[in-house]
Amino acid sequence: MSLLPIFVKLEGRRVLVAGAGTVALEKVNSLLRTGARLTMVAPAAKAEIRALETEGRLEWIQREFAAPDLDGRDLVIAATDVPEVNAAVHRAALERGVWSNSVDDIPNCDFFFGSVVRRGELQIAISTAGESPALAQRLRKEIDAQLPDDLGPWLERIGELRREVLQTHPAGEERKALLHELAQRRVCDSALCETRAMMTRGTPRAERGRVYLVGAGPGDPELLTVKAVRLIESAEVILHDDLVPEAILELAREAEIVNVGKRCGTRSITQNDINALMVERAREGRSVVRLKCGDPLIFGRAAEEMEALRDTGVEFEVVPGITSALAAAAAIPVSLTDRRFASSVKFSTGHHAQSHDGGAMPAVENTTRVVYMPGRDLTLLAAEWKSEGLPAEFPCALVSRAAQADQEVRHTTLGALAAAGPVQAPSLLLAGWALREMGVAEALREKAGAELARG
Repeated sequence: MSLLPIFVKLEGRRVLVAGAGTVALEKVNSLLRTGARLTMVAPAAKAEIRALETEGRLEWIQREFAAPDLDGRDLVIAATDVPEVNAAVHRAALERGVWSNSVDDIPNCDFFFGSVVRRGELQIAISTAGESPALAQRLRKEIDAQLPDDLGPWLERIGELRREVLQTHPAGEERKALLHELAQRRVCDSALCETRAMMTRGTPRAERGRVYLVGAGPGDPELLTVKAVRLIESAEVILHDDLVPEAILELAREAEIVNVGKRCGTRSITQNDINALMVERAREGRSVVRLKCGDPLIFGRAAEEMEALRDTGVEFEVVPGITSALAAAAAIPVSLTDRRFASSVKFSTGHHAQSHDGGAMPAVENTTRVVYMPGRDLTLLAAEWKSEGLPAEFPCALVSRAAQADQEVRHTTLGALAAAGPVQAPSLLLAGWALREMGVAEALREKAGAELARG
């Protein structure tokens, strides 16, 4: 059975319900919401239906159904407990061209009632074509539990803005894109609301023939900037690092998505190849997002890519992202510039992590060190830092997949760093006295846990 799901306007339409018992009452409650002119015909009626008649909300004809009751009706529901009566209602409806529904009687139905989730004017109806109303009800409960309660008021505001757009913007692709963009954003009552401001500025989208170097942040889609989300959604081409998670790539709507990442020393594509791809796609007149983990300007080879774009005359824009160092600090959590222990932060990579420049070391190291891509074997790095005079108890923490669901934080010290073992990529190493209290707290928790396990 192939059904067309539709939502019907019944306000002021004449609807007949044959029956006035429990089953009929369930349909009455749905029909009254629509503003339909409701008539019920049945020898007897439940008290609730009689009360509705007293209130003037429906008409009750106290007798058995007769075929002429359908004259002038727009819709009929057979809700009696007598199958022969329901079948007679359906036959009479067919003769008069009136759409009919017989409750729990599939052959005698022209349409089916859905199980409905409501949020104001928003309605989601689930139909099983009468095969399993219980399944439809179960699905309704599951969907209802997942939807925010404020969708109704939000939809009202979107409707207001939609009408403004239709009045002030000419028909065309730009207006269509703007209407779609409105549905992606929250709407507030303030005159300074970003969504309302967007209507006057025009639809913000990735421009064709332009490259955007966009920071994807540490991997959690909720930590993307609003601008990054908008560009990912509207881009025609996305060239992404290998470690950008699928949850972020799924924000793209109809883009060509190309993985241009390099992991663990594997060079499946060179930097020159990436530069050429950006230039080629932009010169084809397409909007290009070069999506980089963390922030594009921190160890993201952005300098080489910007130089290639400048040399070829391709316009570009940089959109910052949350760098992984900050996400790692939040995962611990610790302040990288705790004023009691650190007055500076030094970012480096695993290949350039040695910080000593040959001068005298300060009496107390007052810098928090952040090492991107520290590698799997930290023996050499630990030895370099020890040679600078850093003590064995210098606090360290390895943070894997910061801000993602499977993030891992491993506290250690410089003396034990070489034996810490590898963690899942992407990872960072944080080190400095600012981590000391967190490391002590972690050790105390582990000790308490061990003692509890021993009983």
